[in-house]
Amino acid sequence: MAHWLIKSEPSVWSWDDQVKAGAEGTRWDGVKNHTAKLNLMAMKRGEQVFFYHSNEGLAVVGIAEVIREAYPWEEAGPPWVLVDFRAVKPLPKPVTLAAVKAEPRLAKMSLVTSFRLSVQPVTDEEWDIVCKMGGL
Repeated sequence: MAHWLIKSEPSVWSWDDQVKAGAEGTRWDGVKNHTAKLNLMAMKRGEQVFFYHSNEGLAVVGIAEVIREAYPWEEAGPPWVLVDFRAVKPLPKPVTLAAVKAEPRLAKMSLVTSFRLSVQPVTDEEWDIVCKMGGL
């Protein structure tokens, strides 16, 4: 299974909002970048996702799970898609962007190299390193 990272501005949709959505989760909308869209389309049910606070906080704060694979975003029209996520667990210690950049083994992570991309792949090695940095 693949791993991913999704970004959200906490003032728009925070980790706490995601947790409050409960087991039913919520759709992930607002993605109108073709590379990010392709990443959403590649996600499979059950895959895990880092939840990253962008602009404010700049940190991986939790782990979510894909509960519904890509489907059409009716309001936006083709070619845009939605994916549904539910919160799984918070990271005991948020992993900041500064900490990721300071870790040499994460130098090629998309969060470092493509920091503006809102939906990113995460390698298994990167996943393990960030989880350990976050206290899991």
